[in-house]
Amino acid sequence: MRSILGTLSGRTVLVTAATAVVAVIITALVALPIAVRSANNAARDELMEKSALAVELLTTERQVARERIVSRLRADGVDVYLIRRGTVDRAGLPDRVVTQVAGGATVNTRGTVGGRAVLIVGRPLRGNTSGVVLTRDTASGTAARVLGGVWLALLAGLLGGVLAGALLARFIARPLRQAAVAAGRLSSGDRSVRLAVRPPAEVAELASALNQLGAALQISEGREREFLLSVSHELRTPLSTIRGYAEALADGVVAADDAARAGQTMVAEADRLDRLISDLLVLARLEAADLPVDIVPVDLVDLAGSAAEAWARRCGPDGPQVRTELLAEPVVVATDPGRIRQVIDGLCENALRVVPPGAPLILAVRPGPHGGVLEIRDGGPGFSDEDLAVAFQRGALQRRYRGIRRTGSGLGLALAARLVGRLGGTIAAGHAPEGGAMFTIALPAATGPYSTRT
Repeated sequence: MRSILGTLSGRTVLVTAATAVVAVIITALVALPIAVRSANNAARDELMEKSALAVELLTTERQVARERIVSRLRADGVDVYLIRRGTVDRAGLPDRVVTQVAGGATVNTRGTVGGRAVLIVGRPLRGNTSGVVLTRDTASGTAARVLGGVWLALLAGLLGGVLAGALLARFIARPLRQAAVAAGRLSSGDRSVRLAVRPPAEVAELASALNQLGAALQISEGREREFLLSVSHELRTPLSTIRGYAEALADGVVAADDAARAGQTMVAEADRLDRLISDLLVLARLEAADLPVDIVPVDLVDLAGSAAEAWARRCGPDGPQVRTELLAEPVVVATDPGRIRQVIDGLCENALRVVPPGAPLILAVRPGPHGGVLEIRDGGPGFSDEDLAVAFQRGALQRRYRGIRRTGSGLGLALAARLVGRLGGTIAAGHAPEGGAMFTIALPAATGPYSTRT
Protein backbone atom coordinates (compact mmCIF):
# COMPACT_ATOMS: atom_id res chain seq x y z
CA MET A 1 0.00 0.00 0.00
CA ARG A 2 2.83 2.38 0.86
CA SER A 3 4.47 1.81 -2.52
CA ILE A 4 1.19 2.56 -4.30
CA LEU A 5 0.60 5.77 -2.34
CA GLY A 6 4.19 6.76 -3.05
CA THR A 7 3.37 7.12 -6.75
CA LEU A 8 1.63 10.06 -8.39
CA SER A 9 -1.00 7.71 -9.84
CA GLY A 10 -1.84 6.23 -6.44
CA ARG A 11 -2.12 9.63 -4.79
CA THR A 12 -4.27 10.97 -7.62
CA VAL A 13 -6.67 8.03 -7.30
CA LEU A 14 -6.80 8.46 -3.52
CA VAL A 15 -7.51 12.19 -3.74
CA THR A 16 -10.24 11.85 -6.37
CA ALA A 17 -11.91 8.98 -4.49
CA ALA A 18 -11.80 10.91 -1.21
CA THR A 19 -13.20 13.97 -2.96
CA ALA A 20 -16.09 11.96 -4.36
CA VAL A 21 -16.90 10.44 -0.93
CA VAL A 22 -16.77 13.82 0.81
CA ALA A 23 -18.99 15.32 -1.89
CA VAL A 24 -21.59 12.58 -1.37
CA ILE A 25 -21.55 13.04 2.42
CA ILE A 26 -21.92 16.80 2.17
CA THR A 27 -24.73 16.41 -0.34
CA ALA A 28 -26.52 14.00 1.99
CA LEU A 29 -26.16 16.34 4.97
CA VAL A 30 -27.59 19.19 2.95
CA ALA A 31 -30.34 17.11 1.32
CA LEU A 32 -31.55 15.47 4.57
CA PRO A 33 -33.31 18.49 6.14
CA ILE A 34 -34.56 19.58 2.74
CA ALA A 35 -36.12 16.16 2.11
CA VAL A 36 -37.78 16.06 5.56
CA ARG A 37 -39.13 19.59 5.13
CA SER A 38 -40.47 18.82 1.67
CA ALA A 39 -42.21 15.65 2.92
CA ASN A 40 -43.86 17.55 5.79
CA ASN A 41 -44.99 20.34 3.48
CA ALA A 42 -46.50 17.81 1.09
CA ALA A 43 -48.28 16.04 3.96
CA ARG A 44 -49.57 19.36 5.29
CA ASP A 45 -50.93 20.40 1.89
CA GLU A 46 -52.63 17.04 1.52
CA LEU A 47 -54.10 17.35 5.01
CA MET A 48 -55.46 20.81 4.20
CA GLU A 49 -57.20 19.45 1.12
CA LYS A 50 -58.67 16.58 3.09
CA SER A 51 -59.83 18.92 5.83
CA ALA A 52 -61.66 21.10 3.34
CA LEU A 53 -63.33 18.04 1.81
CA ALA A 54 -64.14 16.62 5.23
CA VAL A 55 -65.80 19.87 6.32
CA GLU A 56 -67.96 19.95 3.23
CA LEU A 57 -69.00 16.29 3.47
CA LEU A 58 -69.60 16.34 7.19
CA THR A 59 -71.83 19.35 6.72
CA THR A 60 -74.01 17.90 3.96
CA GLU A 61 -73.98 14.10 4.40
CA ARG A 62 -76.04 11.96 6.73
CA GLN A 63 -74.77 10.33 9.89
CA VAL A 64 -73.88 7.02 8.19
CA ALA A 65 -71.93 8.80 5.47
CA ARG A 66 -70.13 10.85 8.07
CA GLU A 67 -68.99 7.76 9.90
CA ARG A 68 -67.78 6.24 6.66
CA ILE A 69 -65.77 9.40 5.86
CA VAL A 70 -64.18 9.37 9.29
CA SER A 71 -63.31 5.66 8.97
CA ARG A 72 -61.70 6.22 5.58
CA LEU A 73 -59.64 9.14 6.85
CA ARG A 74 -58.46 7.11 9.80
CA ALA A 75 -57.55 4.28 7.43
CA ASP A 76 -55.30 6.78 5.59
CA GLY A 77 -53.50 7.56 8.85
CA VAL A 78 -55.53 10.70 9.54
CA ASP A 79 -57.16 11.13 12.94
CA VAL A 80 -60.45 13.07 12.96
CA TYR A 81 -61.60 15.15 15.88
CA LEU A 82 -65.08 16.68 15.89
CA ILE A 83 -65.79 19.76 17.89
CA ARG A 84 -69.43 20.43 18.84
CA ARG A 85 -70.44 23.42 20.88
CA GLY A 86 -66.82 24.07 21.87
CA THR A 87 -66.21 20.52 23.10
CA VAL A 88 -64.01 17.99 21.30
CA ASP A 89 -65.28 14.44 20.97
CA ARG A 90 -61.99 12.87 22.06
CA ALA A 91 -59.24 13.95 24.36
CA GLY A 92 -55.72 14.70 23.20
CA LEU A 93 -55.94 17.88 21.13
CA PRO A 94 -54.16 20.91 22.51
CA ASP A 95 -56.64 23.29 24.16
CA ARG A 96 -55.50 26.22 22.02
CA VAL A 97 -56.41 24.31 18.84
CA VAL A 98 -59.90 23.50 20.18
CA THR A 99 -60.43 27.12 21.23
CA GLN A 100 -59.28 28.52 17.86
CA VAL A 101 -61.43 26.16 15.75
CA ALA A 102 -64.47 26.63 18.01
CA GLY A 103 -63.97 30.35 17.62
CA GLY A 104 -64.27 30.07 13.82
CA ALA A 105 -60.55 30.18 12.95
CA THR A 106 -58.71 27.90 10.55
CA VAL A 107 -55.69 26.17 12.10
CA ASN A 108 -52.58 24.88 10.29
CA THR A 109 -49.83 24.05 12.73
CA ARG A 110 -47.71 21.38 14.34
CA GLY A 111 -48.16 20.02 17.83
CA THR A 112 -48.03 17.01 20.10
CA VAL A 113 -50.97 14.63 20.43
CA GLY A 114 -50.66 11.51 22.55
CA GLY A 115 -46.91 12.05 22.84
CA ARG A 116 -46.48 12.06 19.06
CA ALA A 117 -45.40 14.97 16.85
CA VAL A 118 -48.24 15.57 14.40
CA LEU A 119 -49.46 18.02 11.79
CA ILE A 120 -52.71 19.68 12.87
CA VAL A 121 -55.24 21.17 10.47
CA GLY A 122 -58.59 22.45 11.72
CA ARG A 123 -61.57 24.12 10.01
CA PRO A 124 -64.78 25.43 11.55
CA LEU A 125 -68.17 23.94 10.57
CA ARG A 126 -71.27 25.94 10.11
CA GLY A 127 -72.10 27.32 13.43
CA ASN A 128 -70.03 29.29 15.81
CA THR A 129 -68.72 26.56 18.10
CA SER A 130 -68.33 23.50 15.85
CA GLY A 131 -65.49 22.28 13.67
CA VAL A 132 -63.35 19.40 12.48
CA VAL A 133 -59.66 18.84 13.20
CA LEU A 134 -57.44 16.43 11.28
CA THR A 135 -54.08 15.25 12.59
CA ARG A 136 -51.39 13.27 10.92
CA ASP A 137 -47.95 12.10 11.99
CA THR A 138 -45.10 14.21 10.69
CA ALA A 139 -42.99 12.65 7.95
CA SER A 140 -41.17 9.72 9.46
CA GLY A 141 -38.60 7.51 7.85
CA THR A 142 -37.56 10.21 5.39
CA ALA A 143 -34.24 10.80 7.12
CA ALA A 144 -33.64 7.07 7.37
CA ARG A 145 -34.40 6.60 3.69
CA VAL A 146 -32.03 9.44 2.77
CA LEU A 147 -29.28 8.05 4.99
CA GLY A 148 -29.89 4.58 3.64
CA GLY A 149 -29.47 5.87 0.12
CA VAL A 150 -26.20 7.56 1.10
CA TRP A 151 -24.41 4.23 1.33
CA LEU A 152 -25.29 3.42 -2.24
CA ALA A 153 -24.23 6.91 -3.31
CA LEU A 154 -20.98 6.54 -1.35
CA LEU A 155 -20.20 3.29 -3.12
CA ALA A 156 -21.02 4.80 -6.50
CA GLY A 157 -18.94 7.92 -5.67
CA LEU A 158 -16.02 5.79 -4.53
CA LEU A 159 -16.06 3.71 -7.70
CA GLY A 160 -16.44 6.82 -9.83
CA GLY A 161 -13.59 8.55 -7.98
CA VAL A 162 -11.29 5.57 -8.43
CA LEU A 163 -12.10 5.39 -12.14
CA ALA A 164 -11.73 9.15 -12.63
CA GLY A 165 -8.51 9.14 -10.60
CA ALA A 166 -7.06 6.31 -12.64
CA LEU A 167 -7.84 8.13 -15.90
CA LEU A 168 -6.52 11.43 -14.54
CA ALA A 169 -3.38 9.77 -13.20
CA ARG A 170 -2.72 8.14 -16.55
CA PHE A 171 -3.23 11.48 -18.27
CA ILE A 172 -0.86 13.26 -15.88
CA ALA A 173 1.74 10.56 -15.34
CA ARG A 174 2.27 9.62 -18.99
CA PRO A 175 4.14 12.80 -20.02
CA LEU A 176 6.09 12.67 -16.74
CA ARG A 177 7.19 9.12 -17.49
CA GLN A 178 8.18 10.19 -20.99
CA ALA A 179 10.16 13.09 -19.50
CA ALA A 180 11.85 10.67 -17.06
CA VAL A 181 12.80 8.35 -19.90
CA ALA A 182 14.15 11.29 -21.90
CA ALA A 183 16.15 12.50 -18.89
CA GLY A 184 17.57 9.00 -18.47
CA ARG A 185 18.67 8.93 -22.08
CA LEU A 186 20.25 12.37 -21.67
CA SER A 187 22.16 11.20 -18.60
CA SER A 188 23.39 8.16 -20.51
CA GLY A 189 24.89 10.39 -23.20
CA ASP A 190 22.18 10.50 -25.88
CA ARG A 191 21.95 14.21 -26.69
CA SER A 192 19.64 13.75 -29.69
CA VAL A 193 16.57 12.89 -27.62
CA ARG A 194 13.67 15.34 -28.00
CA LEU A 195 10.09 15.37 -26.68
CA ALA A 196 6.97 16.43 -28.54
CA VAL A 197 5.69 19.74 -27.15
CA ARG A 198 1.98 19.17 -26.50
CA PRO A 199 -0.65 20.67 -24.18
CA PRO A 200 -1.43 21.10 -21.36
CA ALA A 201 0.78 24.12 -20.84
CA GLU A 202 2.72 22.70 -17.89
CA VAL A 203 3.59 19.54 -19.78
CA ALA A 204 4.58 21.60 -22.82
CA GLU A 205 6.86 23.72 -20.62
CA LEU A 206 8.50 20.58 -19.21
CA ALA A 207 9.04 19.15 -22.69
CA SER A 208 10.45 22.46 -23.94
CA ALA A 209 12.80 22.67 -20.95
CA LEU A 210 14.12 19.15 -21.57
CA ASN A 211 14.53 19.86 -25.28
CA GLN A 212 16.45 23.05 -24.48
CA LEU A 213 18.58 21.14 -21.99
CA GLY A 214 19.40 18.50 -24.60
CA ALA A 215 20.30 21.15 -27.17
CA ALA A 216 22.41 23.07 -24.63
CA LEU A 217 24.26 19.90 -23.61
CA GLN A 218 24.86 19.05 -27.24
CA ILE A 219 26.30 22.50 -27.95
CA SER A 220 28.30 22.54 -24.71
CA GLU A 221 29.85 19.14 -25.33
CA GLY A 222 30.68 20.13 -28.88
CA ARG A 223 32.45 23.22 -27.63
CA GLU A 224 34.13 21.13 -24.93
CA ARG A 225 35.49 18.72 -27.55
CA GLU A 226 36.75 21.58 -29.69
CA PHE A 227 38.35 23.17 -26.66
CA LEU A 228 40.09 19.96 -25.64
CA LEU A 229 41.38 19.52 -29.17
CA SER A 230 42.69 23.08 -29.10
CA VAL A 231 44.33 22.66 -25.69
CA SER A 232 45.90 19.36 -26.70
CA HIS A 233 47.34 21.09 -29.76
CA GLU A 234 48.73 23.90 -27.58
CA LEU A 235 50.24 21.35 -25.20
CA ARG A 236 51.70 19.23 -27.97
CA THR A 237 53.54 22.11 -29.66
CA PRO A 238 55.87 23.10 -26.77
CA LEU A 239 56.23 19.47 -25.75
CA SER A 240 57.37 18.58 -29.26
CA THR A 241 59.88 21.44 -29.19
CA ILE A 242 61.23 20.43 -25.80
CA ARG A 243 61.41 16.78 -26.86
CA GLY A 244 63.21 17.64 -30.09
CA TYR A 245 65.88 19.72 -28.38
CA ALA A 246 66.24 17.17 -25.59
CA GLU A 247 66.80 14.35 -28.09
CA ALA A 248 69.26 16.51 -30.00
CA LEU A 249 71.21 17.25 -26.83
CA ALA A 250 71.14 13.58 -25.81
CA ASP A 251 72.38 12.46 -29.24
CA GLY A 252 75.11 15.10 -29.32
CA VAL A 253 73.68 16.72 -32.43
CA VAL A 254 73.67 20.19 -30.84
CA ALA A 255 77.11 21.72 -30.78
CA ALA A 256 78.52 23.19 -27.61
CA ASP A 257 78.11 26.71 -28.95
CA ASP A 258 74.39 26.11 -29.58
CA ALA A 259 73.65 24.40 -26.26
CA ALA A 260 72.86 27.68 -24.49
CA ARG A 261 70.41 28.75 -27.20
CA ALA A 262 68.75 25.29 -27.12
CA GLY A 263 68.43 25.55 -23.34
CA GLN A 264 66.83 29.01 -23.62
CA THR A 265 64.34 27.66 -26.14
CA MET A 266 63.47 24.75 -23.88
CA VAL A 267 62.99 27.12 -20.89
CA ALA A 268 60.72 29.40 -22.96
CA GLU A 269 58.59 26.45 -24.08
CA ALA A 270 58.45 25.16 -20.49
CA ASP A 271 57.27 28.60 -19.36
CA ARG A 272 54.60 28.48 -22.05
CA LEU A 273 53.44 25.09 -20.77
CA ASP A 274 53.43 26.40 -17.21
CA ARG A 275 51.25 29.39 -18.15
CA LEU A 276 48.81 27.15 -20.01
CA ILE A 277 48.52 24.71 -17.12
CA SER A 278 48.13 27.58 -14.64
CA ASP A 279 45.34 29.08 -16.74
CA LEU A 280 43.59 25.71 -16.86
CA LEU A 281 43.85 25.32 -13.09
CA VAL A 282 42.53 28.83 -12.44
CA LEU A 283 39.62 28.27 -14.81
CA ALA A 284 38.78 24.97 -13.13
CA ARG A 285 38.80 26.61 -9.70
CA LEU A 286 36.67 29.50 -10.96
CA GLU A 287 34.07 27.08 -12.30
CA ALA A 288 34.15 25.26 -8.95
CA ALA A 289 33.78 28.64 -7.15
CA ASP A 290 36.65 27.88 -4.75
CA LEU A 291 39.23 30.37 -6.05
CA PRO A 292 40.28 32.57 -3.10
CA VAL A 293 40.05 36.33 -3.60
CA ASP A 294 41.05 39.08 -1.18
CA ILE A 295 38.90 42.16 -1.75
CA VAL A 296 40.64 45.30 -0.51
CA PRO A 297 40.63 48.99 -1.51
CA VAL A 298 42.88 49.43 -4.54
CA ASP A 299 43.94 52.58 -6.41
CA LEU A 300 43.54 51.75 -10.10
CA VAL A 301 45.84 54.64 -11.02
CA ASP A 302 48.77 53.14 -9.08
CA LEU A 303 47.97 49.61 -10.29
CA ALA A 304 47.77 50.61 -13.98
CA GLY A 305 50.92 52.71 -13.69
CA SER A 306 52.91 49.82 -12.21
CA ALA A 307 51.64 47.43 -14.89
CA ALA A 308 52.48 49.89 -17.68
CA GLU A 309 56.03 50.33 -16.33
CA ALA A 310 56.58 46.56 -16.27
CA TRP A 311 55.21 46.02 -19.77
CA ALA A 312 57.18 48.94 -21.21
CA ARG A 313 60.42 47.17 -20.18
CA ARG A 314 59.17 43.86 -21.59
CA CYS A 315 58.10 45.29 -24.95
CA GLY A 316 61.44 47.06 -25.46
CA PRO A 317 62.27 49.24 -28.43
CA ASP A 318 61.16 46.63 -30.97
CA GLY A 319 57.69 46.09 -29.53
CA PRO A 320 54.51 48.14 -29.05
CA GLN A 321 54.76 51.56 -27.48
CA VAL A 322 53.23 51.35 -24.02
CA ARG A 323 51.45 54.54 -22.93
CA THR A 324 49.18 55.50 -20.08
CA GLU A 325 46.20 57.82 -19.66
CA LEU A 326 46.00 58.25 -15.90
CA LEU A 327 44.37 60.81 -13.63
CA ALA A 328 46.22 62.86 -11.07
CA GLU A 329 43.83 61.85 -8.27
CA PRO A 330 43.29 58.24 -7.15
CA VAL A 331 40.40 56.06 -8.36
CA VAL A 332 39.76 53.66 -5.49
CA VAL A 333 37.89 50.42 -6.14
CA ALA A 334 37.18 47.27 -4.12
CA THR A 335 39.02 44.38 -5.75
CA ASP A 336 41.83 41.84 -5.42
CA PRO A 337 45.00 43.58 -6.69
CA GLY A 338 46.75 40.31 -7.55
CA ARG A 339 43.84 38.97 -9.57
CA ILE A 340 43.16 42.21 -11.41
CA ARG A 341 46.88 42.48 -12.25
CA GLN A 342 46.62 38.92 -13.59
CA VAL A 343 43.84 40.12 -15.90
CA ILE A 344 45.90 43.13 -17.06
CA ASP A 345 48.94 40.98 -17.75
CA GLY A 346 46.88 38.46 -19.72
CA LEU A 347 45.32 41.16 -21.92
CA CYS A 348 48.70 42.86 -22.49
CA GLU A 349 50.29 39.53 -23.40
CA ASN A 350 47.55 38.92 -25.98
CA ALA A 351 48.23 42.38 -27.44
CA LEU A 352 51.99 41.77 -27.49
CA ARG A 353 51.49 38.81 -29.84
CA VAL A 354 49.59 40.73 -32.50
CA VAL A 355 50.37 44.45 -32.12
CA PRO A 356 53.10 45.46 -34.62
CA PRO A 357 56.25 47.26 -33.45
CA GLY A 358 55.68 50.94 -32.78
CA ALA A 359 51.89 50.59 -32.49
CA PRO A 360 50.33 51.87 -29.26
CA LEU A 361 49.38 49.76 -26.23
CA ILE A 362 47.49 52.04 -23.85
CA LEU A 363 46.42 51.56 -20.24
CA ALA A 364 43.81 54.17 -19.22
CA VAL A 365 41.94 54.74 -15.95
CA ARG A 366 38.87 56.91 -15.39
CA PRO A 367 36.04 57.12 -12.88
CA GLY A 368 32.92 55.12 -13.69
CA PRO A 369 29.25 55.53 -12.71
CA HIS A 370 29.62 52.94 -9.91
CA GLY A 371 33.36 52.81 -9.31
CA GLY A 372 36.40 52.83 -11.56
CA VAL A 373 36.99 51.89 -15.19
CA LEU A 374 40.21 50.44 -16.61
CA GLU A 375 40.74 50.42 -20.39
CA ILE A 376 43.37 48.45 -22.31
CA ARG A 377 43.57 49.56 -25.95
CA ASP A 378 45.96 48.75 -28.76
CA GLY A 379 46.71 49.55 -32.37
CA GLY A 380 46.73 45.95 -33.58
CA PRO A 381 44.44 44.16 -36.04
CA GLY A 382 41.53 44.27 -33.59
CA PHE A 383 38.27 42.32 -33.76
CA SER A 384 35.39 42.10 -36.18
CA ASP A 385 31.83 42.48 -34.94
CA GLU A 386 31.45 38.71 -35.16
CA ASP A 387 34.57 38.29 -33.01
CA LEU A 388 33.13 40.51 -30.28
CA ALA A 389 30.11 38.22 -29.91
CA VAL A 390 32.32 35.23 -28.96
CA ALA A 391 35.39 37.00 -27.60
CA PHE A 392 35.11 35.54 -24.08
CA GLN A 393 34.21 31.99 -25.08
CA ARG A 394 36.98 29.50 -24.46
CA GLY A 395 39.02 28.88 -27.59
CA ALA A 396 36.58 30.64 -29.94
CA LEU A 397 39.04 33.21 -31.32
CA GLN A 398 41.92 30.74 -31.18
CA ARG A 399 40.08 28.37 -33.49
CA ARG A 400 39.03 31.22 -35.76
CA TYR A 401 42.52 32.71 -36.24
CA ARG A 402 44.75 29.65 -35.97
CA GLY A 403 47.14 29.76 -38.92
CA ILE A 404 46.13 33.36 -39.75
CA ARG A 405 47.88 35.24 -36.96
CA ARG A 406 49.64 34.37 -33.74
CA THR A 407 47.30 33.00 -31.14
CA GLY A 408 47.60 31.81 -27.57
CA SER A 409 45.95 28.92 -25.79
CA GLY A 410 42.44 30.32 -26.24
CA LEU A 411 42.02 30.57 -22.46
CA GLY A 412 43.18 34.14 -21.77
CA LEU A 413 39.99 36.07 -22.52
CA ALA A 414 37.75 33.44 -20.94
CA LEU A 415 39.91 33.52 -17.83
CA ALA A 416 39.83 37.34 -17.73
CA ALA A 417 36.02 37.38 -17.98
CA ARG A 418 35.63 34.81 -15.19
CA LEU A 419 38.10 36.61 -12.91
CA VAL A 420 36.49 40.03 -13.39
CA GLY A 421 33.05 38.53 -12.77
CA ARG A 422 34.31 36.85 -9.58
CA LEU A 423 35.62 40.23 -8.42
CA GLY A 424 32.17 41.78 -8.86
CA GLY A 425 33.00 43.70 -12.02
CA THR A 426 32.26 43.52 -15.73
CA ILE A 427 34.44 43.30 -18.83
CA ALA A 428 33.53 44.19 -22.40
CA ALA A 429 35.37 43.97 -25.71
CA GLY A 430 35.09 46.60 -28.42
CA HIS A 431 36.87 48.62 -31.11
CA ALA A 432 39.65 50.96 -29.96
CA PRO A 433 40.06 54.48 -31.41
CA GLU A 434 43.63 53.45 -32.24
CA GLY A 435 42.25 50.86 -34.67
CA GLY A 436 42.76 47.70 -32.62
CA ALA A 437 40.99 46.01 -29.74
CA MET A 438 39.69 47.68 -26.60
CA PHE A 439 38.86 45.94 -23.31
CA THR A 440 36.86 47.90 -20.74
CA ILE A 441 36.88 46.64 -17.15
CA ALA A 442 34.43 48.23 -14.69
CA LEU A 443 35.01 47.58 -10.99
CA PRO A 444 32.85 48.55 -7.98
CA ALA A 445 33.82 51.50 -5.83
CA ALA A 446 35.31 50.96 -2.39
CA THR A 447 32.77 51.96 0.25
CA GLY A 448 32.94 52.19 4.02
CA PRO A 449 36.26 50.78 5.24
CA TYR A 450 37.43 50.41 1.61
CA SER A 451 37.28 54.14 0.86
CA THR A 452 40.93 54.82 1.77
CA ARG A 453 43.78 54.80 -0.71
CA THR A 454 46.17 51.80 -0.56
